[in-house]
Amino acid sequence: MTQRIAVLLTGLLLALPLSAQTTTLNGAGATFPYPMYSKWFSEYNKLHSDVQINYQSIGSGGGIRQVLNGTVDFGASDGPMTDEQLKQAKTKILHIPTVIGAVVPAYNVPGVSGEIKFTPEVLAGIFLGKITKWNDPAITGANSGMKFPDQPIIVIYRSDGSGTTFIFTDYLAKVSKEWAGSVGKGSSVKWRIGMGGKGNEGVAGQVRQLQGSIGYVELVYAAENKITYGSVKNAAGNFVKASLETVTEAAASAPAMPADFRASITNAPGKTAYPISSFTWLLIPEQSKDSKKGKIISDFLNWMVTDGQPMATKLSYAPLPSNVADKVKAAIKQVK
Repeated sequence: MTQRIAVLLTGLLLALPLSAQTTTLNGAGATFPYPMYSKWFSEYNKLHSDVQINYQSIGSGGGIRQVLNGTVDFGASDGPMTDEQLKQAKTKILHIPTVIGAVVPAYNVPGVSGEIKFTPEVLAGIFLGKITKWNDPAITGANSGMKFPDQPIIVIYRSDGSGTTFIFTDYLAKVSKEWAGSVGKGSSVKWRIGMGGKGNEGVAGQVRQLQGSIGYVELVYAAENKITYGSVKNAAGNFVKASLETVTEAAASAPAMPADFRASITNAPGKTAYPISSFTWLLIPEQSKDSKKGKIISDFLNWMVTDGQPMATKLSYAPLPSNVADKVKAAIKQVK
């Protein structure tokens, strides 16, 4: 019996160093890329069982706050941090673009099953509270042959600080002087009308439940919830629906990527570019509190920008263009 106990104790002692080697990384932020990040973190854990990456999908505003407060190992946002926010950081924060996604106008209009075409003026007018019914001439004029009900429009917006909101309002600020001069752009803005939903999930759920509603959600959430979404007239004058191809075109036709990767690709000039497209970023402290974690983050990022990119298309995200991916690989070398 004594010998058996000794053997068991030896086994336990040998197992302790192995369990102690497991490193947990904690991150928080954007809901926009959550399906992609969830997939990546799971696949990476399969390859590296000693690395556990936990991610809370709390919105870009929360991700920025937590990375600034140092309560997470990394953050995530769909809207780049401002110069003022970057100055508040205790260490330099790197913006690492991960994939490209789209924000779509999702709607639930009784009797309308086809694809609604939205002009920039209509989208701005609806969310400014100037276009209040679905049979408004501004809507019917761009959708000849479609019959719209004489029904009030219910606007749904994000109630939490959100990169999805940043992308949508960044677009509206570019196409509407009134929007730019009144509401403006940001992860949180003062909406003139409507009701809020928390997260992409909350907005998608409300749109699906409320007849006559319209909201803005990330493409994958509209697809997962089987919510109808429309096409948007782009800068070239063409009505374009969000897809991998049209989102990729937005990135390809946008201005050159700046050195810090804080680029806006909304309302890109490409002929087939979807106009409400955006990169999404991981917010990585250049200097980690724990050098071991810094090495793990660096290794994960290198895996993400190479082996992880082909996984994007299956989840309705566009992978990084090769020229951007090459720049990201160089930037990752700064992570310690």
